[in-house]
Amino acid sequence: MKAGVGWRSERGAGSVLAVAVLGALMLVTGAVVLALGALAAQQSVQSAADAAALAAADTLSGRATGYPCENAARAAALDQASVASCDTDGLVAVVAVSRGWARLELSARARAGPPGTP
Repeated sequence: MKAGVGWRSERGAGSVLAVAVLGALMLVTGAVVLALGALAAQQSVQSAADAAALAAADTLSGRATGYPCENAARAAALDQASVASCDTDGLVAVVAVSRGWARLELSARARAGPPGTP
């Protein structure tokens, strides 16, 4: 029997396998990068909410001048977020902020006030 006649050639099979493995690796890497990016963006939105709530609470306590929710909006804007809601009760401020990231709308909520305030 001649070589190549009646036998299947396995030439190039390793290359196909290598391309498949590299493709799968790139797909998994892309998914991990997106997930970590979303986590970092969510943490950034939470930081914006914390800063906005603190700015509003400082205004309520008299440590800052102006209006609580306007100061909260300014603080959130520094982190490229916008205030979705701002509620005050006495010296306590509750602020929710949101920001878009990769076609998603991320949001976070924070509360600030004097220590021991329920």
